Amino acid sequence: MTLTREPVLAEFEAHRRELSGYCYRMLGSAADTDDAVQETMIRSWQAADRFEGRSSVRSWLYRIATNVCLDMLRARRRRAAPTELGPAMPPVQSSLTGVLPEGSWVSPIADERVLPPEADPAEVSELRESVRLAFVAALQHLPPRQRAVLILCEVLRWQAAEVAALLDTSVAAVNSALQRARTTLAGAPTMLRPALDLDTTDLLEQYIAAFESYDIDRFVSLLHADAVQSMPPFAMWLRGREDIGAWMRGVGSGCEGSRLLPVAANGCPAVGQYRRADQGRPHDPAATGYLPWGLHVLDVVDGQIAEIHTFLAGHDVPGSDPGLFARFGLPARLPA
Repeated sequence: MTLTREPVLAEFEAHRRELSGYCYRMLGSAADTDDAVQETMIRSWQAADRFEGRSSVRSWLYRIATNVCLDMLRARRRRAAPTELGPAMPPVQSSLTGVLPEGSWVSPIADERVLPPEADPAEVSELRESVRLAFVAALQHLPPRQRAVLILCEVLRWQAAEVAALLDTSVAAVNSALQRARTTLAGAPTMLRPALDLDTTDLLEQYIAAFESYDIDRFVSLLHADAVQSMPPFAMWLRGREDIGAWMRGVGSGCEGSRLLPVAANGCPAVGQYRRADQGRPHDPAATGYLPWGLHVLDVVDGQIAEIHTFLAGHDVPGSDPGLFARFGLPARLPA
């Protein structure tokens, strides 16, 4: 059996979302995922006439995607959670002097790109956990082939024989790699997290209301006592609601007057934060409305926020990701 290019493209589009989720878990970066999925499409297009039908088209696409990811990982450093890249810092201006190397942290991805809308609630819960920032960061501790084995077996529920065929290895080798991966993952610091809360609608509304009104007492009341806040590309991260509150009242007070738009990222509630365009430019008549500043991804545990990961997207922040809001379908500017 051979394929023509048009059916290959149709099959690829049918599996694009799950392939994106697989590549994201492998690579830990939404931008890298875009590159990997695009390269998978190109390679499958080019190899369509060599498909022999010895596996399903889905398995064949996963084989191509796996090889693309393994190729990319050979040339790139391991991405990590920001909290793994240095110690917690005090909530003072000097803590902003350190900037993380480009490509060193796990970046967020929109739920709609990697989670199936038609899944049942139990499956959705499992898949949300599998794209959580903590889990994706923990996966990056694994050697690439072990990473592929664990994702295919544990997340996507492939049989060991299927994974062995995909990786051109034996079932015994797959089972051995899976056991080693489980052991490594169990000891990863980012895995020491409780399960996420499923119903976060009310808490997200309270978060938005407290932030937009800049009611810091109300804001910190939504946080766990030992909550964490990070702000890539800055190396600084904070631990504890007291330090987070002190930051918001002090160095971070430029966020007062922001507007927030809700989104969903990494199986979690999230918001896009827009700061006033005239921030720092009060006499500039062209500085109107609100401009992208950062994407907050919220880990919610036991009804409170355990982690706030704010991925900066402001054009005037060196090392930030100005394309981040576009990948979440967020507008480039909000009106005044």
